Amino acid sequence: MNINLPNFNVKNLVKEAGSTISRVVQLTEEKLGTTERTEYDLHFQNLAERADVTKTWTEKIVRDTESVLIPNPQNRVEDFIFEKIEKSKPKRLSNLEHLALDMIEAGGDFGQDMPYGQALIKVGQAEQKVGQCEHDFIATSGICFTQPLRKFLDGEMKTISKERGILETKRLDLDACKNRVKKARSMLGQQSKDGISPEAVLEQAERDLRVAQAEFDRQSEITKLLLDGISTSQASHLRHLHAFIQTQVRYYKQCGDVMDQLQRDLAKMQPAKPRLRINSEDVDGPPSIVSAHSFDSDCDSNCTALALALDATSNDIEAGYTSIHIGQNKALTHLLEDFEIEFDTSAITTVIFVTECSPVNEDYMYGKQGLMKGLVPRAFVEMLDEEQEVPL
Repeated sequence: MNINLPNFNVKNLVKEAGSTISRVVQLTEEKLGTTERTEYDLHFQNLAERADVTKTWTEKIVRDTESVLIPNPQNRVEDFIFEKIEKSKPKRLSNLEHLALDMIEAGGDFGQDMPYGQALIKVGQAEQKVGQCEHDFIATSGICFTQPLRKFLDGEMKTISKERGILETKRLDLDACKNRVKKARSMLGQQSKDGISPEAVLEQAERDLRVAQAEFDRQSEITKLLLDGISTSQASHLRHLHAFIQTQVRYYKQCGDVMDQLQRDLAKMQPAKPRLRINSEDVDGPPSIVSAHSFDSDCDSNCTALALALDATSNDIEAGYTSIHIGQNKALTHLLEDFEIEFDTSAITTVIFVTECSPVNEDYMYGKQGLMKGLVPRAFVEMLDEEQEVPL
């Protein structure tokens, strides 16, 4: 049986093993402080320090940006795995889109003809638009910002780290050769060992030193060129940062436009507010706090100038007042104290007759007190029993 074994160069293998052992010895002696080491020049040290800072902060920026775009760490890990195996990322709904779907479904169950149901559906549709804007923002931000930075880390920074590692190896070889030359010079004048004269040992050590010095200088120049290229990379990163900010501004503007439109739509869906009539003057707004003109001294004390009137949408409006028919089923109602009216109420009793609107209104009831008639906020009335004493 013929077995094809790889062709090993035993001589090179032994040489490489010897170099590795020599580097380990040199590094150990440097750690112990028993030998000298070749120091890099100040310019190279500054470049190397800047490269380390750039790598550290770029990694943090990429990591933090991805956390902002995709807060769920499990989803980030899942996307990373799919990216490595070169498969498309799964499409998943965001929390905002889940909220939108639930709002739309709830609005349908509550009734699309009801105000609350209509509002829920309208808000859910707007939240869906915002969720789509969020998906576009995440995708665009990845293309214009995080992916270029990660490509820089996986490409240029890994190359720089690799070349710096090779340079450090060349430095260890250089220092080991220097130590061998120093040791060979200290053995001059002594007897030859193993049949090799000290002069021959010194000559070989100096030859190895020249080769190691040349390799170290060449690798040093290569590494410097790569480190200098970080300035160009940072200029590129600045352009990517501008693109990311533009994407972010566009995203927030789109969300703001959607919310503004939603606010306008909801305002149109709100029921019309009642108006207050004070001394024949209309005052828009809810009947919570109003100011009245002074009463005419000739006016009867039971004749007040306040009347609640509907907006001009009813066909049954005469002289600014709403005509209300009080049927057989009348309710005796007491106005609560937190219904503030800023004028003298001494001439106004706190008991009125109310009946349901036709059609029924969830917020208001029809009320009548003397010559006053109109809408009364349901939240500010308290029903009294027929037998209950009426406060005057």
